[in-house]
Amino acid sequence: MVEVAVATYGVLASFVLSGAERNKRAGRPNPPMVEYTGFALCAVSTAAAIGLPVWAAANYLGVI
Repeated sequence: MVEVAVATYGVLASFVLSGAERNKRAGRPNPPMVEYTGFALCAVSTAAAIGLPVWAAANYLGVI
């Protein structure tokens, strides 16, 4: 199940970054869906960056 989530995240990140780069080169604004997906990916990355060390520390200390 984790593999599917990681693959989906990778495909979305690749799509958003390549689309944003292409739009920047062409001098066009990004479509709202690209912007919203980029913000969602940033939120997921931030949550993982905060949550995984907390989970690891709790697991190490035996809280979980």
